[in-house]
Amino acid sequence: MLTNADLEQYQRDGYLVVRGLFSPEEVAFYRNHYMALRESGSYEGDYAGVPRILGNSAKTGDLLKDDEPDPLKAYPRMIHMHRWDEVSRRWLLDTRLRETLTALLGVEPFAVQTMLYFKPPGARGQAMHQDQYYLKVQPGTSMAAWLALDDCDEANGCMQMVPGSHTWDVLCTIKADTTQSFTDVTVPLPEGAKPVPQIMKAGDVLFFNGQMVHGSFPNTTTNRFRRSLIGHYIVGDAQKVAEFYHPALRMDGSVVELGKSEGGGSCGVWVERDGAPVIEMTGLSGARAEEHE
Repeated sequence: MLTNADLEQYQRDGYLVVRGLFSPEEVAFYRNHYMALRESGSYEGDYAGVPRILGNSAKTGDLLKDDEPDPLKAYPRMIHMHRWDEVSRRWLLDTRLRETLTALLGVEPFAVQTMLYFKPPGARGQAMHQDQYYLKVQPGTSMAAWLALDDCDEANGCMQMVPGSHTWDVLCTIKADTTQSFTDVTVPLPEGAKPVPQIMKAGDVLFFNGQMVHGSFPNTTTNRFRRSLIGHYIVGDAQKVAEFYHPALRMDGSVVELGKSEGGGSCGVWVERDGAPVIEMTGLSGARAEEHE
């Protein structure tokens, strides 16, 4: 059960870590299950990221040398496993996740996605981004439940959150440093806004709002994975979500019919007004729906 302090922190910061929500035995089972799936072959949606470009300049095409292999190619991310793997489906609809999400949202959510990130030693992270940029939930926003399958710290590329950014509008993206990020877009942060590392034990679950700016840095270790099992959800009174996330499921596993959000929408840029940064909505955003952690 969440405490009043938990709810207050979530309202203030936009995220909450629930410690030990899954037992060591459960975590070990999931680790073994997904490692076995990964080793058994490839699946629709496997994704190792964009090429690493030196100097972050697509014009030069100065790719890293072939003798500097990308660890993510050996352990590409898995996506939408719940559509074909019963273990993943049961986890996505787990009672503990349902109860926590309902307490944070005030209404039972719909489930729309599962993901598994392996993040092996030496792997790149993911530049700062907002999930709502991809899901395009209308009305409302999305929610993530991010289960640590390994202990996570700054060395192996733990999650980084920008407290309070859940109150921001969806930001327009800019180019990311692809030597550090497996995706090629990021969002700019105003002066004074800094990511905070989320140090987690295996079995902890990080819940966060879809507007939350988050990401991760590279895994700089030589012998530690940073595996994570992720569920994405949307508010239970939503009417639309991007096509990539259909079909949506109620938490009892039944399908709910929703509309499909348009491919683009307005996004914001930082401007200064009266000496303070504010977001000004401008233009249209586009997104590759599969790319978010």
